[in-house]
Amino acid sequence: MSKRVLIVDDERNIVISLEFLLEQAGYQYKVARDGTEAMVMLGEFLPELVLLDVMMPHINGFEVCRRIRENPQWAGIKIIMLTAKGQEAEIEKGLALGANAYISKPFSTKMLMQKIDEILEDDGTTKV
Repeated sequence: MSKRVLIVDDERNIVISLEFLLEQAGYQYKVARDGTEAMVMLGEFLPELVLLDVMMPHINGFEVCRRIRENPQWAGIKIIMLTAKGQEAEIEKGLALGANAYISKPFSTKMLMQKIDEILEDDGTTKV
């Protein structure tokens, strides 16, 4: 059975690119266009991985990350923050909130897919 990935991003072009990459790699995926929708979909879809933008309407990605980590039912969900907010302070904040990785936009699609595969195979202790 293929792994489930939740894309949480409000940028249409990024979502289209991520959908294509995940489909080609054989992953199941769903898309949430904002943080509020992400919180609903987390409970319904139960992904193994969340690709999470920071700057979104309603609930930002940092808050979504915090809520995922506070919910014991979602303890096994891996999180890759995928965002244009690439300053050191944002990276540290994302990792401190429990993200497994923090990748700045623009990103290499090859590198992203390698990181997704690595994190989904990992036991959850890797931080990059």
